[in-house]
Amino acid sequence: MNTDGRGYDLLALVGPTATGKTETAILVAESLGGEIVNADSMSFYRGMDIGTAKPTVEERARVRHHLIDILNPDELFSVAEYKARAEAAIDNVLARHRVPILVGGSGLYVRAVISGVSFTQAPPDYELRRQLTAEAEREGTPLLHRRLAEVDPEAATRITPRDLKRIIRALEVYLTTGETISSLQALDRERPPRYNTCQFGLTLPREELYRRIEARIGRQLAAGLVAEVQGLLDRGYHEGLVPMKGLGYAQVARYLRGACSLGEVVVALKRDTRRFAKRQLTWFRADPRIQWVDMMEVGGPVGAAKLIAEKW
Repeated sequence: MNTDGRGYDLLALVGPTATGKTETAILVAESLGGEIVNADSMSFYRGMDIGTAKPTVEERARVRHHLIDILNPDELFSVAEYKARAEAAIDNVLARHRVPILVGGSGLYVRAVISGVSFTQAPPDYELRRQLTAEAEREGTPLLHRRLAEVDPEAATRITPRDLKRIIRALEVYLTTGETISSLQALDRERPPRYNTCQFGLTLPREELYRRIEARIGRQLAAGLVAEVQGLLDRGYHEGLVPMKGLGYAQVARYLRGACSLGEVVVALKRDTRRFAKRQLTWFRADPRIQWVDMMEVGGPVGAAKLIAEKW
């Protein structure tokens, strides 16, 4: 635990996309003497700047950021690997008597750090994943789901027959450890968290959030999102890569191969981003430890940062 009197080791700032997390986090860091640890999975990747709304070079010059631009788009990176690197960064910040601020909207990555969840029992087996994916393509996803139901009925009940990614992960855990993912998750829930964390979530009324999402998409396109995606494709980063399936990149890539018009890209991107923000909010709302900050009520990032700094 922190020894400077606050009682907290870690400050976490979460919430849906387009709520102002980046600017608020920078202001909080400047106020508290902090450094930002990225928890946005798309910001790990080099060359993916516009579509990810990554902190700019100027913003990163104001406050030190960790775990941004650490991977090429074709590099694999598991949640377990993220957890290890995030904890190393947080420990480094604490050792220098600074305030670590975990910032992002990728809920699973945030939870991996703050909730004591351990992924060490089942490191990723990428070859097995490829084999299971190929089997699903040949025989259908429901077949894999039935296999999962035979070995881990609890997981099969939670995971829908269409959710191939989670089905594969559950089978991977069983096949590599001999234990079901359900039993390991039960053990994970019993582990105490590594850090005493103070969590804040940023929120906006739905209509305002959607307005800001649409405005951001307009700025991204004006800033050169299409050229950014074309450059990635030109360098050999194909559409099948995980980051290339991210918001903005997948839609624009379809346009670049002639599958849709640019107008259709805009419509799809606005729709998909609204849905993504709704999923993010649902995820974070399930955590009762989060203190919510309405960005309209506090007057935007400046007011939010002042409130968070005072509560910290």
